[in-house]
Amino acid sequence: MNKQFIGALLASSCFVAASTAWVQPTFAAAVAAGVPAAADGIAGVVTSAKGPEAGVWVIAETNDLPTRMIKIVVTDDQGRFMLPELPKGKYQVWVRGYGLVDSARVDGTPGKNMNLTAVVAPDAKAASKIYPANYWFSIITPPTESEFPGTGPKGNGISPAMQTQQMWISHMKDGCIQCHQLGDVNTRTILDNSPEGWAERITKARPDDDHVLGDHGKDFANDMSNRMTRFGRARGLSMFTDWTQKIDKGALPEAPPRPSGIERNLVLTSWDWANGRYVHDSVSTDRHDPKVNANGPIYGVIGMYGYIEVLHPTNGTQEEIGYKVNLNKNVEILPASEAPDAFPHNPMLDKKGRLWITDLGRYGPPPPSAAPRPDVMAYCTDPSYKFAKYFPQPGKTSNTAVVYDHSKKTIEGIPMCNGTHHLMVAVDSKTMYFSGGSNRAVSWVDMDVWDATKDSAKSVGWCPMVLDTNATKTTGYASPSEVSITPDRSQWNNPAPAAPQGGAGEEGGGAAAVKVVLDMKKDTRIEGFLYGTDADPKTGGMYFAQTNPFPTGAVYFHPGSNPPETCHTEYYQPPKLSPTKYAAVNGRGISVDGNGVAWIAYGTGNFGRFDRSKCAVKSGPTIVEGQHCPEGWSFYDSPGPKMQGIASGSSDHHYLNWVDLHDTLGLGKDTPLFAGSNSDSLLAVDDKNKKVITLRVPYPMGFHTRGMDGRFDNMATGWKGKGVFATYASQPVWHQEGGEDASGPQLVKFQIRPNPLAF
Repeated sequence: MNKQFIGALLASSCFVAASTAWVQPTFAAAVAAGVPAAADGIAGVVTSAKGPEAGVWVIAETNDLPTRMIKIVVTDDQGRFMLPELPKGKYQVWVRGYGLVDSARVDGTPGKNMNLTAVVAPDAKAASKIYPANYWFSIITPPTESEFPGTGPKGNGISPAMQTQQMWISHMKDGCIQCHQLGDVNTRTILDNSPEGWAERITKARPDDDHVLGDHGKDFANDMSNRMTRFGRARGLSMFTDWTQKIDKGALPEAPPRPSGIERNLVLTSWDWANGRYVHDSVSTDRHDPKVNANGPIYGVIGMYGYIEVLHPTNGTQEEIGYKVNLNKNVEILPASEAPDAFPHNPMLDKKGRLWITDLGRYGPPPPSAAPRPDVMAYCTDPSYKFAKYFPQPGKTSNTAVVYDHSKKTIEGIPMCNGTHHLMVAVDSKTMYFSGGSNRAVSWVDMDVWDATKDSAKSVGWCPMVLDTNATKTTGYASPSEVSITPDRSQWNNPAPAAPQGGAGEEGGGAAAVKVVLDMKKDTRIEGFLYGTDADPKTGGMYFAQTNPFPTGAVYFHPGSNPPETCHTEYYQPPKLSPTKYAAVNGRGISVDGNGVAWIAYGTGNFGRFDRSKCAVKSGPTIVEGQHCPEGWSFYDSPGPKMQGIASGSSDHHYLNWVDLHDTLGLGKDTPLFAGSNSDSLLAVDDKNKKVITLRVPYPMGFHTRGMDGRFDNMATGWKGKGVFATYASQPVWHQEGGEDASGPQLVKFQIRPNPLAF
């Protein structure tokens, strides 16, 4: 037996356990190839005319299961590969890699090793077809910093609302990439490559009753057109036209690097799901106990329809559950075909394995702007209710927290006085917090009280975001118990009415509070659209990513021992680098590691790291602008090319992020993971070594995810018993590889094994 083969076996964590499962007929071939054989695996070597190909993907795809399944691995430095844990079936196996064109697909079955022939790309243009969208997007040329603020149609064409280049880039990326990639084949090619052609393109709409968008095709077209106008319409159209014309004339991006190091230990498994519809988000387990729902289904919410999508990874079967929220907030289960036009937005599992959903509701036309919604509960404004007495809610925005128990097939609705957007379980595992909504308050549900009483008035609570600006003690306090907020709301500084502003967080409405003169003898209430949220394991508080106003910030909130009177808020912005430039802008996702460090995902292509424990000042008159703790911040630029003329960030866009507190992926506890929404990837930060690890999904191209989470299915089986899940979440699902003929979204499982040949 050769030494190379012995080394491969010893490197495999599964050597002893799997040795009896080797398939004898393939053993000689396996020895010759220098790779092990497994009864449920396919292994071999990838070579091309240049020799062994390291760092390329081997893809195995089958339609012999209830839903299509794809397994993807990376070759090691000798071109060897091992596709592990393949269910019985016939597979098409092939090679994709940077510097190559896709190889021919060949038949393969588990237990039979095979060598594969890669095809070297004939030229750079052929090789570039599989580059991620952010590489193509990097060719675009935004206006220079010196052109801001905009001077309007009679000047430089840039809208005067665009005060800085960062505002422009924030609007460009958040306004587009929150729905789909920029730089994929669908966006970088256009039939009529002119400003007029682009103007027509962004107004095209899917017809009513569309399988993916329902009756909202025109809404999306109008939204794209409006977003273009916010640039200064002619200037925006000119920028996009210049970009696609350069590509038409042969401009190519730089070549991405192949996976290297630990990136080659990645195993990807994906399943078709959702029957071709747009999945907004998925969830697999409880944030604080990843053993919850072990080996159970993965849940997704179908944007534009009242669907809950259920996929069972153990066998590839699927279910669809329809539901309807009535005006009285009762919820009923329906056949999926009868589910109404709705918008379930974000899912979360609690400690009991129940699915919680923020339902944004689209049930008929909204009431006039001045009229209260008919489904707003009386206690939202009733002064006999302590939260309403402290800070009544206006009754213009109200959503429902939907609770679905899959094991019991029951569903409930909890009426909320506030709007909802995203949700997260607190460290106490009994409180579910909500972000977004009316921009005015942080809200929650006490899940234990709800279970005991089914009384929403006893279960829900909320607090305004009030800064301790009149504090006599401004430094050194350790807990919210040392913070005192004036309970009389008439004694607070309050934000002025919001005014339109380009470049703000789009889902928050693109509005920012007008600055007012503040009385620093008073505490100060702030507003702003809260998006991503996570619990702080160190303090029990909650962090929120404030998505607008520009430049966006991080909100720390703690309810204290007796809310609402003890509620406390802190606000932090990325440091200013100059009067008009920040270290990062457009924060959307936020997640907190076990040390209490908050990680923020920025649309500008940065990762923010904020350590609140380093802040010398947390209250007092200097905190209103959020610039009082520069010492708490540090930043990473995400991998990949930068846009033309942009020095910081990257051409990627980061939607939500998630810290792997428990090491469900295999890169270690407290590893921050970011959605590489424009780069077909999840991006992991190795903070100790100050580097970023790219976990690329090469097929189907167009992996555009919003969030992710990980769980343990069987802790006794090492890397095979855990993994991180994320879903393709682009609204136009036809943008992914395969176009209109593609089968739609996939659910992807990420695993890191000890080495590229482990099985």
